[in-house]
Amino acid sequence: MSLEIPDGLGDLLRDFTVAVLRDKPNDLYDFAVDYFSKVKETRKPKSIPMYVIVDEDDEGAGEPDKEQFKPKTRKYNRYARRQSVSAERYDPEADDDDEDKVIYPKTDEQRERLTEAVCGILLFRCLEPEQMQDVIDAMFEKSVKPGEYVIHQGDDGDNFYVIDHGLYDVLVNVNGQEKKIHRFDNKGSFGELALMYNMPRSASIVAVSDGVLWAMDRNSFRRIILRSAFKKRKMYEELLENVTMLKSLEPYERMNLADALVTRNYHDGETIIAQGDEADGMYFVESGMIRVTINHPDGGEEEVGRHGAGKYFGELALIENKPRSANVYAIGKVKVAFLERDSFERLLGPCLDIMKRNSEIYKNYTETS
Repeated sequence: MSLEIPDGLGDLLRDFTVAVLRDKPNDLYDFAVDYFSKVKETRKPKSIPMYVIVDEDDEGAGEPDKEQFKPKTRKYNRYARRQSVSAERYDPEADDDDEDKVIYPKTDEQRERLTEAVCGILLFRCLEPEQMQDVIDAMFEKSVKPGEYVIHQGDDGDNFYVIDHGLYDVLVNVNGQEKKIHRFDNKGSFGELALMYNMPRSASIVAVSDGVLWAMDRNSFRRIILRSAFKKRKMYEELLENVTMLKSLEPYERMNLADALVTRNYHDGETIIAQGDEADGMYFVESGMIRVTINHPDGGEEEVGRHGAGKYFGELALIENKPRSANVYAIGKVKVAFLERDSFERLLGPCLDIMKRNSEIYKNYTETS
């Protein structure tokens, strides 16, 4: 399977973001349905870039001036903004070459700061520990001064940035005037959209204070982030295809589900979920075995089952909106794919009836045992 960004996707996503910022809908999902239905009817695509990260309290930014997106000639270096790369296509399936791997030496103090800065970045959630080390190796430190532009709207993407510290404003050109739509305050990341979608920078980023950024070049970003995301999706799609309950999902629904899963690892005897805890999500077993037990009033536990790869658990508490009704322990090393509560109903709606039937069987067993 080859992962290639379809032509026009960048423009479509940017236009939708502009509409959301302008109209501020109460229900984003209903708004999206109406918006894309109208786009399909009119078939008149626009090309208005916009930055995707904004505060809900910020005012809509309107439509930027298209004249601002004419390329500017600049000599390239690792800090400079690149030009004429938007036509590139990246095929993660064909990219198995790590020869272009770059490593920037760092002190122990720098590695510690960088590790803390990237730990909460959403893009890195799917990475294995060794891939996180590649991220840390590939990033270089960049100091900035107040008023310095890190990114210029309309330029092609060169680097992805993670904030170590400092204040940074996100500016969009609206009718020749730069309008602030967001401020990063000593945390966060930016610059990934241009690298992921092969499109010009959709906003400018300017430092408001002295600060330090961690930057990753375009090639390293694609090799580590996009390739790992592709491999993760492929692996999870194969896992989900073997889950009987999910046979009712359409291929694109399974793909969305695969993208939402996060890998978690457990050691022998470790508690995966505890009876009585609040439910935060459900689990699919990738590898290894799990042991399920139920607590008795006298303080003992009764084992009610063991399960291996392809099985799922933890959905009962989500369906009934109740605390966990059983304990689950790892037998040996166990790897599971975790689906957060917020994604559960949105992605598994077509399977809820099957889950409810299965949960009734489970409850009948536990009540009579």
